[in-house]
Amino acid sequence: MIKTVLIADDSLFMRNYLKSLIVRENYKVISEASNGEEAIIKYKKFIPDIVFLDITMPKVNGIHALKEIKKFDPNATVIMCSSLGQKSIIIDALQNGATEFIVKPYFNNLQLILKNTESHNTSSRLIVR
Repeated sequence: MIKTVLIADDSLFMRNYLKSLIVRENYKVISEASNGEEAIIKYKKFIPDIVFLDITMPKVNGIHALKEIKKFDPNATVIMCSSLGQKSIIIDALQNGATEFIVKPYFNNLQLILKNTESHNTSSRLIVR
């Protein structure tokens, strides 16, 4: 079964670039968001298997969006992406439930990260409404 993906990034270029890499790995991008607020709404609507979430976005930043997504679905698989590879930001994201963290634009380990998310249990999701 093909895994579904939501990409949230305020850069259209980065969304398209990441989408091309994800599709090449046989995943289906079912939706995109250009800000954190959209990401939360689209997550609740589509409930994708994996979310790629930028940290620096307008309206609602990625950390806040991560918290809201995890509040809605504690088992959500969220991969944070940011050009800001500062240790404190990475720790904050992971402490708030991110499954992985990628420093943009270094997606050379994307295949390994996607493979690692397959072991993340998405079959027993508890959706709090």
